[in-house]
Amino acid sequence: MPPPLTMTEPQSELTLGVIGGSGLYEMDGLSEVREIALATPYGPPSDAFITGRLGPIRLVFLPRHGRGHRISPSEINFRANIWGLKKLGVSRILSVSAVGSLREDIVPGHFVVIDQFIDRTRHRPDTFFHDGIVAHVQFADPVCSDLRQHLLVAARGLGLTVHDGGAYVNMEGPQFSTRAESHLYRSFGAAVIGMTNLQEAKLAREAEICYATLAMATDYDCWHESHDSVTVEAIVAIMHKNVGNAREVLRRAIPKLAAPSACHCGSALKTAIMTDRRQIGPEVRQRLAPLIERYL
Repeated sequence: MPPPLTMTEPQSELTLGVIGGSGLYEMDGLSEVREIALATPYGPPSDAFITGRLGPIRLVFLPRHGRGHRISPSEINFRANIWGLKKLGVSRILSVSAVGSLREDIVPGHFVVIDQFIDRTRHRPDTFFHDGIVAHVQFADPVCSDLRQHLLVAARGLGLTVHDGGAYVNMEGPQFSTRAESHLYRSFGAAVIGMTNLQEAKLAREAEICYATLAMATDYDCWHESHDSVTVEAIVAIMHKNVGNAREVLRRAIPKLAAPSACHCGSALKTAIMTDRRQIGPEVRQRLAPLIERYL
């Protein structure tokens, strides 16, 4: 059992979380680096959390697949990852992810700053509110608009091709799509397809953490007649070319995040908890203390 939970102490400075996806397993250039192995009520996170500083910002980095890419998308402990980031004081999360393109104009090598999700997963816990407590957060706009703008400005400032908005189809995996599925997702009007980001976005909203994704297009999935179907080899080749650009986008965006945010992500639970406070038991209060203590 983890030690008794206490509310995260108020931070006098911004603490930013970065979740690295395929190809981004570490964050270079940090000072005051520490590695924190954190126990959570949901089991172990994907890896130890790496904390440090990047200029004026305190940063917490986590590779979602673990160092060495050990964890399959369906096996990622999303709740432990987001709970751990919240416990460490994180108030904003930037996610970096490799995706397949579902649009002709999103060429492999381009970036996309997504603004919507479509859920095609089946086996994944994606809420903190269960077993004695119910909450319904607003999720019409699942990505923080402020963080999105910072990522767009940073990518454009580097001269990269970046697409503003688009829906991310979150499939279950770990297999890639069938051709019929790929064409179906294109008929939805979606922009890209991946296997990991939706659960992070849902849980971040419940934890009142801003969340945005910088998506790196690595392939055309399997719908494009003039391109080979997606392979691990092709993905890795594009990733190796583009992960340096992703790091530079983060480096340019992160210092700007010290400015106050006008978004409402940090108050998502204000009117969302349905359960009578008198009916919330001690085990639930302990488990969710970093998220709900201020509302009890």
